Amino acid sequence: MQQHIQHIRRELNGLYTPSEITVLTRLILEEVCGLPYVVITDNKINHLSRSQAEKLDDILIRLKKGEPYQYVFGETEFYGKMFKVTGNVLIPRPETEELVEWIVSEQHGGSLLFLDIGTGSGCIAVALATEVEHAQVDAWDISEEALVVAAENASRNKAAVHFSRVDIFQPVTPLKKYDVIVSNPPYVTESEKKEMDRNVLDFEPHEALFVPDDRPLLFYERIVALAEELLHDGGRLYFEINRNMSEQVAALLRDAGFRTIEIKSDISGNPRMIRAQKSTAHEEA
Repeated sequence: MQQHIQHIRRELNGLYTPSEITVLTRLILEEVCGLPYVVITDNKINHLSRSQAEKLDDILIRLKKGEPYQYVFGETEFYGKMFKVTGNVLIPRPETEELVEWIVSEQHGGSLLFLDIGTGSGCIAVALATEVEHAQVDAWDISEEALVVAAENASRNKAAVHFSRVDIFQPVTPLKKYDVIVSNPPYVTESEKKEMDRNVLDFEPHEALFVPDDRPLLFYERIVALAEELLHDGGRLYFEINRNMSEQVAALLRDAGFRTIEIKSDISGNPRMIRAQKSTAHEEA
């Protein structure tokens, strides 16, 4: 097996850091052999079958082209759970885990209705459904392909989530009101593309990432308008945000009459989340 380990390291050298190559080597061999790495090494497995060798070469080709390893292996971890990911959904990010953690920490019992707008892989919806006791979770996305992935993730994590295909830019007929609405909408401006890694630009779905330079708050504006209709009085709205636009999103929420607006920084110190509360009829009066 040592020859295969050395082969992987040679092929990936210069494309990834040494620590990344170490992790990828373990993941690749586990994927190819279908066994835990410790079993592969302890049992002194020295040879790969032809199909295993072909699978190894295919993985290396994809990684060398810059395809994110999460897509290559078809899954990633989020909030302690494994999620399927395909090129039809964004790869869940650590800052989104921080958003989920914030939401979970602010729930204090009782049956709560959640709505996740733009659910993608379903990572937020599934995490809330499994982490918040008595949660009832709905999740929307415009992409049928994404909803298929999200439904599979709910099933594999035993999460009760109701998924719907909804285009939020079309009229939405409110069927119920929610206690919490959360969204991680597209927020990267077209002009910011030049700052992004090629593996994101070349492989992740652009419709889930980018907004026009002249309408950077396009999705926030629409979701805030929906939240005015769909939230109970006193209900909370949570967003993941572009770190360069936290004050603009806060101003949008203030102008819409939301209160107790709080911007929260991620572990790197960047303002990446915001929470606001819908005013009650008494407060508006």
